[in-house]
Order: sequence, then C-alpha cells, then structure tokens
Amino acid sequence: MSRKVNYSDKILKILGQKTAISLPELTKQIKAEECSQKPEYAITRSLKGLKNTGLIEQVTSPQNEYARLTKLGRKKIHSLKLGSDTTLINTAWDGFWRIILLDLPENRKSERESLRYLLKKAGFVCLKNSAWISPFPFEHLFTNIKKDLRLTTEMMIIVTEHIDEESKKVLFETFGK
Repeated sequence: MSRKVNYSDKILKILGQKTAISLPELTKQIKAEECSQKPEYAITRSLKGLKNTGLIEQVTSPQNEYARLTKLGRKKIHSLKLGSDTTLINTAWDGFWRIILLDLPENRKSERESLRYLLKKAGFVCLKNSAWISPFPFEHLFTNIKKDLRLTTEMMIIVTEHIDEESKKVLFETFGK
C-alpha cells in the first residue's frame, strides 16, 4: 500500500533551505526524492494551495518563475521542524538552561500565541507570565525565529548555567533531569 505524499510540506522544507528556487528546480528536487514519475500535477496544486494560504509567493523573471517563503511561510517551516517525527532532541543535558523572555503587545496576539505554541512544542515550560525555560538546545531555532519575525526587543534569549538552587530543584523535577 502506498502512502500519500505531502507535497506542500516537501515544498516548504525545500524553500526553508533557500531564499528562492525556480519552479523547474523545485520539481526536479521533489522528483529525485519520489518514486512517482509524474508528480507535476500534485506539485502544481500544492504550490497553488501554498500561495493561496499566503505561505509562499511566486516571482516571475524573464528567465523563470520562482517560489519563495513569505513571513507566514517561515513561521510554518519552524513549526514543521518542531513537529517532525525525525526531530532529534538531545536529552543529555549539557548543563545550560535556555530562557526565552517574550513581550508581544496585544495587537500582535496571534504572533504571541504562535510563539507560545512553538515554545511548548520545543519542550519549554512557562515559568512566569512570559518567561519560558528549557534544558533542550533549541536556542538557535528561536534565534532564527527572532530574526525572521524581526522581534528585536520583543524576544530575549538567554543561555545560562547559573540558577538558584531552589529553582534548580523544581526545574530538575519538571524536566526529569
């Protein structure tokens, strides 16, 4: 029994590695991964769906047509990385705590909710209101999210090994370390 291929996720993952890609090159990369000889129709439909939902945009030049991620598409790609079955979380604690302070105003509530969702998915625990902590090494992912969403003052990422002993006990219980 053959399983259904999620071309939209494949397209997003490829675009997540590049600034933009020509549509012929995108099709070629997907074909190289698939057994199916004719995925063009499915790729075209997936591209249209991604464009309609605002995750990608298509840019036309005299030589070719290109696809690239939008701001919303970059958010989606980060959630795909976290939701992937192949995501490896290093469970051996390296001695460092990752603390993320989040301060997004009410008029950016949807972004705030998306970030909270990603933090939970990445194994962060909410300490106090907008302070999140985790022993897992996802600070690079959130550094990229911070840069992509231009959260220069709204998000602060701290990596530290120094936490008071009482808090450390509670955190060790929480994370089973």
